[in-house]
Amino acid sequence: QVQLVESGGGLVQSGGSLGLSCAASGRTFSINTIGWYRQAPGKQRELVAVIGSGGRTNYADSVKGRFTISRDNAKNTVYLQMSSLKPEDTAVYYCNCNVKVLVTGTWVLAEYWGQGTQVTVSS
Repeated sequence: QVQLVESGGGLVQSGGSLGLSCAASGRTFSINTIGWYRQAPGKQRELVAVIGSGGRTNYADSVKGRFTISRDNAKNTVYLQMSSLKPEDTAVYYCNCNVKVLVTGTWVLAEYWGQGTQVTVSS
């Protein structure tokens, strides 16, 4: 009932910057939290950053001070600005949201994932 469309990502040199965005769309829904996870080859998916409806943020220790998450509630869009990128930031980045969605007249809690976008940082 909710679709997440990611954009951004790509190849960047170590020390460079890159931005990601993720737009949520669907019928009637309300986003509680929205954010980014990443998964590197051979590793488990991990939290990168998340932002709540009130703007409260949570970052992985490995990205604090380098990444900034923000959201535009009117556009149901979340952004991740990444700077001082390192080769270890290389991963597929997934958008994730936890929402309330109206289903046959009842609000239901649900979680959705984007398709993922590749970020590659060369040394």
